[in-house]
Amino acid sequence: MSFAVNLTGQAAIVTGAGADSGRAIALALAASGAAVVVNDLNPDRADAVAAEITAAGGRALAWQADVSNRFQVGSLIEGGRDAFGRIHILINAAGAMKLGPASQLDEWDWRRLLDVNLTGAFFCAQLVGRVMAEEGGGVIVNIASSAGHPNPLPDGVGYVASKTGLVGMTQQLAREYAPLGIRVNAVCPGNIADPYPPNPLPPNSGEAGVPNNAQGRWGTAEDVAGVALFLCSDAARFITGQAINVDGGEGMV
Repeated sequence: MSFAVNLTGQAAIVTGAGADSGRAIALALAASGAAVVVNDLNPDRADAVAAEITAAGGRALAWQADVSNRFQVGSLIEGGRDAFGRIHILINAAGAMKLGPASQLDEWDWRRLLDVNLTGAFFCAQLVGRVMAEEGGGVIVNIASSAGHPNPLPDGVGYVASKTGLVGMTQQLAREYAPLGIRVNAVCPGNIADPYPPNPLPPNSGEAGVPNNAQGRWGTAEDVAGVALFLCSDAARFITGQAINVDGGEGMV
């Protein structure tokens, strides 16, 4: 990450920080001086990212929690406050994805997509929002998707519905939280390469694996992290209620 801001003295919670964009954002925040609560459903992933941060001289706390469980979210927030004093930044990056035609999506998958991608983000934003309001404000960044904002996928109705709902929730929270000194924005990635096998490229790859966007390339988790880092900084102090696509210009082609 070549882009950095000064977040010294601040503390952040990053959900879904064990892999992909969540991991990249956690590392970018730590490199900018923030103490980071590294949350993931997989405790091994959370431990690995926290260890990577501390090995580089940063401060991190690994915390296993399922964000769709309100009680576990409360424990996550209190654990972060106990470790670092207060919470200045929340990144809602935890996510679930299930593709397939709408006619074949079962109820469990539908509910799990909404529970993780939308309800989990709400639990975190609601409970952290109460804390931030008492402590002078803060920043919330939701990791949504360009799927549904504005481009639907060939299939994946539950994923698109949950991420589109997250954009709407971002805008409503921004309106309600602005008087409390809390900014709320969303980053909407699209055409981001998956670094993990067996699918090194997303399922919507075009011919020869080239995505259908203006830049003609796949994005990276670090591309997403750079925008999130900017939104967490004072340079974005007059920005709230926005949903910024990070997709190589997908909507222009």
